[in-house]
Amino acid sequence: MTNGTQAVRVNGLLFNLRLDGPEGAPWMVFSNSLVTNLSVWDEQVACFADRYRILRYDQRGHGGTEVPPGPATLDGLAEDAAALMAHLGIRGAVFAGVSMGAATALLLAARRPDLVSAVIASDGQAGTAPGGAEAWQERIDLARARGMAAFADATVKRWFSPAAAEAGNPAIPRVREMIATTPEAGFVACARALQSYDFRAELPGLRQPVLLVAGEMDGAMPGTMRGMAGAIPEARFAEIPGAGHIPCLEAPGAFNAAVEGFLAEVRDEGGRG
Repeated sequence: MTNGTQAVRVNGLLFNLRLDGPEGAPWMVFSNSLVTNLSVWDEQVACFADRYRILRYDQRGHGGTEVPPGPATLDGLAEDAAALMAHLGIRGAVFAGVSMGAATALLLAARRPDLVSAVIASDGQAGTAPGGAEAWQERIDLARARGMAAFADATVKRWFSPAAAEAGNPAIPRVREMIATTPEAGFVACARALQSYDFRAELPGLRQPVLLVAGEMDGAMPGTMRGMAGAIPEARFAEIPGAGHIPCLEAPGAFNAAVEGFLAEVRDEGGRG
């Protein structure tokens, strides 16, 4: 398939996706977070598309992908990724995700190791945190009562470090726009998936190399992901100094450097094998 944006129907929905990079190169797949779209990975595509064939897609109900008729599940999000990869003939890909996309990446790697050769999981976890169901309900209620624009304002305050806000980091208005333009029903559908999920028992079964990345300023996430790294046999952990919940956008240089180092290790280990 040619490079560029296109629509593909799988699992009963029309998905928006984009292909970049040279045909025949190794595959990388990027999965977005809740209330963002595939452009959250623009800086990574700019860095890696010279040597990887890259698939980005909007998760269900986000960006240009259709809104599902009911609540999503994390199993369903992983199945969406698998269906898109099958449609495009992708196997053995490096699969990267942020937040909801990180959970998607890890679960897909656990369930479909034939599709995923390595994982890059940023600022996400393998189970709903204690009190998470109530927190997600509060966010759903806010979006429904005040609209996605108000929800966007509240979310960027949580997601970005105070230093980024003070410096006027250009990623902040980009993310605010992504959130504000996400269909409310799409947000709610995927938020339901995050309210109650848990595949932590599957982490020790992962056999792929895994890079877990967290922004230093992303609350409890660095500690959570360090704990996950201890449960995964071939995991590394990298903390992005000064960054919040979306380090791929807030601090793309440091994020890309961590990914570069990981991919080099994976290539070296593959060569030794």
